[in-house]
Amino acid sequence: MSNVYIKTKVRSGKEAMKYLGKYKNKTVLIVCDKFMAENGSVKTVINAIDSSCRIEMFDQAVPDPTTEVVGNGLDKSAKVQPDVVIAFGGGSAIDTAKGIIYFGINSGLMKKPIFITIPTTSGTGSEVTSAAVITDVESKSKHLILDNDILADIAILDPTLTLSVPPAVTANTGMDVLTHALEAYVASGANVFSDALSEKAVQLLLESLLVCYKDGKNLEARNKMHEASTLAGMAFNTAGLGVNHSIAHQLGGTFHIPHGLANAMLLTRVIDFNCEEKQILDKYAAMVYKVKLASITTRPQEAVKILKEVIRMMMAAMNMDDSVEKFGVSREDYVSQLDNMTENALKDNCLNTTPRKIGAGEIRQILLEIYKTF
Repeated sequence: MSNVYIKTKVRSGKEAMKYLGKYKNKTVLIVCDKFMAENGSVKTVINAIDSSCRIEMFDQAVPDPTTEVVGNGLDKSAKVQPDVVIAFGGGSAIDTAKGIIYFGINSGLMKKPIFITIPTTSGTGSEVTSAAVITDVESKSKHLILDNDILADIAILDPTLTLSVPPAVTANTGMDVLTHALEAYVASGANVFSDALSEKAVQLLLESLLVCYKDGKNLEARNKMHEASTLAGMAFNTAGLGVNHSIAHQLGGTFHIPHGLANAMLLTRVIDFNCEEKQILDKYAAMVYKVKLASITTRPQEAVKILKEVIRMMMAAMNMDDSVEKFGVSREDYVSQLDNMTENALKDNCLNTTPRKIGAGEIRQILLEIYKTF
């Protein structure tokens, strides 16, 4: 039996922000980071909200949002009791808002608000998922929250918001989209619905990512990439993810490697591990055929080889670090955290839907392999 639950209404296009004007006489809490607040970007949201609404702001979102930041946001939310919460920014701002809503509802400190997500990067897919990742600073680990209460009611996809995203961020977030789509495609929870979402996400991503990296002002390419991100988010919200994300969460929590970059470093290694089972190899090959990277007459092993070559080519074209060493982490520091990262990866909820069973020794080996590129 195939199941799919898509709650979020998506408004896409350069006029999508106008939807905010429908809310009247509401208390609205905008969650963003200080950069968005100080550079005036958030005014795009404020100007679209009806003047009858009371607007409050929490601008403390940070990369890899922490339990402390979420707690501060919950204090703010408990005081203002918002009717509407708007998350404006990248995945970190959206996850911060989700954390506030999750803990607020479960603690009884706030009622469930209308939740609107407005992503300004194309990568996390967080605008349409029931997941949030919060970092525990003390344990240096990332924890995944899964709850339908944090699914957005509305996602607003305005590609004009992404036109100023720097090339490096475009690269990292784009590879995050690719990882989401590929992991969802082979995940144990995959079905005909999630497969269709993954396939379209990969198609749009391959058409747009390098264009966006080279020409960030290309609105058509930005729109494709924005929609690819959301499609991939819908896919993994249905199918789940896998060990790629379980390990990437630890690399981010421990060494602050950007999430999309960590995923990219891991992607071909995880594909190799998964493809030791023929059924999974055939599924990766099916994606290659679907997005026309190779003809259907190509042997599955060769098709997967082409997929890995495309991933490496894209990373090289976007000047992405392909190893932890190149990112700047010393071997001594890295080795000292191997046991902790392995242990936390095994506890990560993304492992619940990984297509092939994996143990501590295999996770540790993958971590060692991505330290240095030979």
